[in-house]
Amino acid sequence: MYTPGSFSTALLMTILTAVFWGSWANTYKGTRRYPFELFYWDYIIGVLICALAFAFTLGSTGGAGESFLVNLRATDTSNIALAAVAGIIFNAANLLLVAGIDIAGLAIAFPIAIGIAVVEGVLLSYALQPKGNPAYLGAGLALAVAAILFDAAAYRRLTGAGAAVSRKGIIVNVVSGLLMGTFAPFVTRSMTAGHAMTPYGVMVLFASGALACCFVVNIYFMKHPLVGPPVTFAGFPGAGARNHLLGVAGGILWSCGMCLNFSAAGLVGVPISYAIGQSAPMIAALWGVVVWKEFAGADHKAWTFLKLMFASYIAAIGLIALAYNA
Repeated sequence: MYTPGSFSTALLMTILTAVFWGSWANTYKGTRRYPFELFYWDYIIGVLICALAFAFTLGSTGGAGESFLVNLRATDTSNIALAAVAGIIFNAANLLLVAGIDIAGLAIAFPIAIGIAVVEGVLLSYALQPKGNPAYLGAGLALAVAAILFDAAAYRRLTGAGAAVSRKGIIVNVVSGLLMGTFAPFVTRSMTAGHAMTPYGVMVLFASGALACCFVVNIYFMKHPLVGPPVTFAGFPGAGARNHLLGVAGGILWSCGMCLNFSAAGLVGVPISYAIGQSAPMIAALWGVVVWKEFAGADHKAWTFLKLMFASYIAAIGLIALAYNA
């Protein structure tokens, strides 16, 4: 299988993770009258397709470690279960995050859900795999959380969001963050315990778990949405090729980020790869500024918060990178 041969390569892969994770949502912006619950079925298929493509190409060639199928047959059953559970947890958290954004808005959802997820995910992963200098990692983590808060403040200025937030919105985002932060330790364990899985095996089992989760969680949200009217499968066949292709493309983009992140984690460790990958909100904000012109006409304070967000994320990535060799 392929593994990054140097720290600089692994660092580039984690940064590209953030680019892919921060960009996939643009595909949903391009759909036309397509409920997110239906879009998500195309999206999750794209996730699995990409994971399998990586597994049977990079995961099955090269001289490092075991190939995908060899490792899958040899690894502990518990590691297979852990990787699949990680995908189930992520998928439930991701669906809740989307609902949380609909209920409370980006300015509330991101600092609560992503803030909790980053801190919890890095700390739990580090407890299982203490790779990297804790001082640099902690400082980088603090700057990443600050960046999320600056990002939220910028969007709050843009939308004029009031201080009142429903209890439902807070609860949904807290639960999303708690779940999002717990999938990384399952990945860590599956890649380090017993006859460990390769990153490529973890990717496929993770994607399979996420797909299986949709048959429970996404169907539930289709029937009992947290926002908007119920959705049925009747609209799926007639959604049009454009909507379906955009959904699959969105899943492929996110899955490319996952595959690069897990592969890099084999060298730098999950705490570092996860922390840098979760700087995706910076990339999402960049799309909003440059392509979607979301900040056209925004006031001076909104732009100041955006600049502070970008500066904090860049500094966070630098400190987390230093944690590897410190």
